[in-house]
Amino acid sequence: MSAPKRLLIAAFAIAASVPLLAAPVRINLATLAPQSTTWHKALLDMGNTWKTSTEGRVTATVFGGGNLDEATIITKMRPGFETVQAAFLTAVGLAAIDPSFNVFSIPFFLESDAEEQAVETRLTPMIEQKLQAKGYHLLAWGTGGWVQVFSKKPLRSLAQVKGAKLYMSKGSDDWLAWYVKNGFNPVALLPGNIPEQLRLATGMIDTAPMPPYVASTLQIHKDAKYMLDLHIAPLPGALIIANSAWNKMSAEDQVKVSAAAKTFETRVRAETPTQDAEALKVMTAAGLQVISLDAAAKAEFRAAANQLLSTLNETMVPKDVLAAATQERDAFRKAKGK
Repeated sequence: MSAPKRLLIAAFAIAASVPLLAAPVRINLATLAPQSTTWHKALLDMGNTWKTSTEGRVTATVFGGGNLDEATIITKMRPGFETVQAAFLTAVGLAAIDPSFNVFSIPFFLESDAEEQAVETRLTPMIEQKLQAKGYHLLAWGTGGWVQVFSKKPLRSLAQVKGAKLYMSKGSDDWLAWYVKNGFNPVALLPGNIPEQLRLATGMIDTAPMPPYVASTLQIHKDAKYMLDLHIAPLPGALIIANSAWNKMSAEDQVKVSAAAKTFETRVRAETPTQDAEALKVMTAAGLQVISLDAAAKAEFRAAANQLLSTLNETMVPKDVLAAATQERDAFRKAKGK
């Protein structure tokens, strides 16, 4: 065998022994969080960390705010579309993938950030398994704050809240029917329709539950000048990625991407309460009136919450998830002496 031929064979052997370099994984990450908010900034920083820690093997482009609703974002993540590979979504949007996330939307079921996080920790293995079966990987949790009630006229009782034209997110037909069954007057709209409808003298809604920072961002306090300090429920979120994108990453890069996602989670948990408090100060200075309930009214709402819980069906919250969440919540309260 000639020397050139031996060299050529050796070169092929060496090349065959070297692992092929994986193609870069480019992630389009979508969220409803407007630009310049805590969530959007934290997502941008996370994306930068992905790029630097993986030496460019994983990159992210973050699309914040805009006109997309969460149902559309989820559609764009599905096989056959896949123009979006990851998303930071609220529990409302995530429930379109799996109803387990609805457990966090039950009125008065949870009472504090610590209680919410304890329940999230308990449910995480269950939810991870359910998401995996549907083609998604859970990277991190997040929070959007606590939902308060903003209204065009003062609300001080359960009867007045039930009589209000109450905004709820479009696409949650089971929840719409549930609220109607329990005596409320919900109106399903896209979030982007809220400010316009509140501005109208005869708008479709006159009341909108949402966290204070979101209310401030949408400037709804200019028309809905009252806030009932009710802490209805937390508005958690989660950062998910399509398995088709996740599985393209090396095991080493998956560890780095997960670590940056956990840093994102820690950051938004720390910054969101401060963000809400500052937003409330700004809105109050601009004329927002905060209404606090007396003891009798609080007791009335708590009693109504137990009734609401008893009328849930499994299509809204799976039984295994509700049972696990209730058990963890009660254990947390017992440990705290409640």
